[in-house]
Amino acid sequence: MKNQFELLAPGGDIDSIKAAIVAGADAIYCGLDHFNARTRAANITFEDLHGILRLAHKHDCQIFLTLNIIILESELPALIRLLNELVNTGIDGVIVQDLGLFYILSRYYKSLDVHASTQVTTHNEGQILFLNKLGAGRTNLSRELNIDEIKQLTELSHQNDMMTEVFVHGSNCIGFSGLCYISSAHGGNSGNRGRCSQPCRDQYQTTRAGKDFPLNLKDNSAFSDIAALADAGVDSLKIEGRIKKFHYVYTVVSSWREQIQRYCQYSSVKSDNEELYKVFNRDFTNSYLTGDINRNMFIDNPRDNSVQYFTDLKGYTTEAEIQSVKKALYDEKTEIIQTVEQKISDLDIGKIPLNLTFSGTLNTPLLISVQTPDKHFTVQADTALFSAGKYTLDDACIEQRFKSLNNAKHHLTELNTDKLDSDLFISFKALTALKNKIEYRLNDEQAIIKPITLNKLPKQRQAGKARLSVLIGSSKDLELCDTCSADIYYQLPDCIESQYGELIELFSNNEGLIPWFPSILIGENYRAAVKLLETIKPELIVTNNTGIAHAAYESGIAWIAGPYLNITNSYSLLSMKEEFNCYGSFISNEINRKQIKHIAGCGDMKLYYSIFHPILLLTSRQCLFHQTTGCRKESMDGDCLIDCKKSVSIMNLKDTSFVIDKQMGEHNNMYGSQHFLNTEIVRDIPDMFSGFFIDLRDIRTATRAGRDKLKIVQLFESLLEGEPEAEAEIRQLIGHTTNTQYKKGL
Repeated sequence: MKNQFELLAPGGDIDSIKAAIVAGADAIYCGLDHFNARTRAANITFEDLHGILRLAHKHDCQIFLTLNIIILESELPALIRLLNELVNTGIDGVIVQDLGLFYILSRYYKSLDVHASTQVTTHNEGQILFLNKLGAGRTNLSRELNIDEIKQLTELSHQNDMMTEVFVHGSNCIGFSGLCYISSAHGGNSGNRGRCSQPCRDQYQTTRAGKDFPLNLKDNSAFSDIAALADAGVDSLKIEGRIKKFHYVYTVVSSWREQIQRYCQYSSVKSDNEELYKVFNRDFTNSYLTGDINRNMFIDNPRDNSVQYFTDLKGYTTEAEIQSVKKALYDEKTEIIQTVEQKISDLDIGKIPLNLTFSGTLNTPLLISVQTPDKHFTVQADTALFSAGKYTLDDACIEQRFKSLNNAKHHLTELNTDKLDSDLFISFKALTALKNKIEYRLNDEQAIIKPITLNKLPKQRQAGKARLSVLIGSSKDLELCDTCSADIYYQLPDCIESQYGELIELFSNNEGLIPWFPSILIGENYRAAVKLLETIKPELIVTNNTGIAHAAYESGIAWIAGPYLNITNSYSLLSMKEEFNCYGSFISNEINRKQIKHIAGCGDMKLYYSIFHPILLLTSRQCLFHQTTGCRKESMDGDCLIDCKKSVSIMNLKDTSFVIDKQMGEHNNMYGSQHFLNTEIVRDIPDMFSGFFIDLRDIRTATRAGRDKLKIVQLFESLLEGEPEAEAEIRQLIGHTTNTQYKKGL
């Protein structure tokens, strides 16, 4: 059996990249010191990149660069400067989250292979088609999916010439990637900007279930599931860990390399995974992959579990026995470090030495002999040398004309003119042509791609007064459709399939009601959502799911990009407009006033902003009540998503409280203790938005959001009309709120 898997390893720093190479990685993903989603990793500099590429390619290993954050409008010029350099490096792929960056790459950098990051939250068929239209060559599927769901999406991906990769080892997140805002809202460190401070790993005040770390999951490991992954057709097995050290990377990658080879050669797998327990772990689980989402996926300790594992394995109980385990692990770790240091000591990523020797006589072409450790060639001018006049081809002139060859890739060690006669010259144009010939040959005979300039889009401002829109989530609030002039959105459940009949009736009886599609729609629930869309044929929808956006586009239905699509720049708007005929878009609530004002807009696209809502911190496929209030069920079953309705508060050691809320038909969500309220933006940027939005769903926080909803709507309408007393009345009616995100931004 051939090696059907790519083994994709993390590279948080140079030593980790080298360790992954010697351990047998087929590809490595790494980031620069900006524009990547692991700013806590050491990362690499652009000057390092050429040497890393040369080293990796020498060992038949690919390098993928992470550009997997959302991009601010003000960062676009710096991003283009980076891409203009990157396109000439020979990088094997770039990993992307931002929709605007997808657009820029597909339009201007077609030679770069584009991969969709896990931050895109890919979990249904429509999202595969959406990413395919954006030019993605592969996608990293959401790690919450089970093997049957992975298989379905992989088959569709292959039908559309896309590859899939799946995380098979490393940290599990409690929330869906790309939809986690807990670090952003409560510390200003956005996961969508690579700054996640991992508050899910923090200690909280002991819950009713007796847990101190109620959000902390065990690490993911599919070490024994290779046959199932092979049957699913997965192309790449991805190891998490860009903030881990080189000895960790080496141990995990070499263990997985051995396991893959065993399976591919003998169709069997190794059951002993003790090597993986010798480096950092929080114990392991494969429950998302197997579809058994259970309480044993949690561990009430976010720190290294290695000592505990081997202590339990040996049945040790005394302090002396435990200390002996600690010492043995320390000694083994030291030995691993020393072994890896020895293996990588001769791996060089330094610049390539470059020697140029110039020769020529009067009336003969100028010759340049070019030598590196791997190449030796000669280039010749198209015209002959002539007697010097105003200018002379001396050492200073040559150094000035050829100094650009001393760059991130090459170190110009020698310019030898001993064989060049004196008092000669050749035109500057001819010298430039020679330099270009040398660059072409050094670049493996690939033409240098010229830099592009990205035009700044003209600012678009909205004409007329901004309109109010309201989100409800219960049929008891339908009276607002008849009693106010605002647009009314209705929150569809994550579990649309189980409520399909009731939803058809709801929208049939309320023609003006606008469907609001959730972020997470998996399997049958996605297909039921598409069927619902085709059946009720609404004039307009709002969607936080790109799969539904694709379905709406295919059906000719106007759609608005919801606030959880994380739109922060005008090229994201342009992407949705040109590729999917998007009607309008919410601007992300993660960004501040200045960052919002920079966004240029996009033609006649309508822009929206949420000024009042519960602050979603994360959405989880796991049950968040196992570790908080306790639950009689060991595992989640088909009824949990459909029927469970619970709410509880937890508090961290800084006395900050959080609301865990589970509505019927929805996944578990976690919210901040106060609603977001930003009335300032109505005055700050009065001509940018077509509409402002308020969320009146019954999410219980310290904010009195459920008090007299009609009165709340009327006050917000008065605010938009410019009535001076409205703001004070709103604050008095709803109580405690926050607008920290609008102040801090990204």
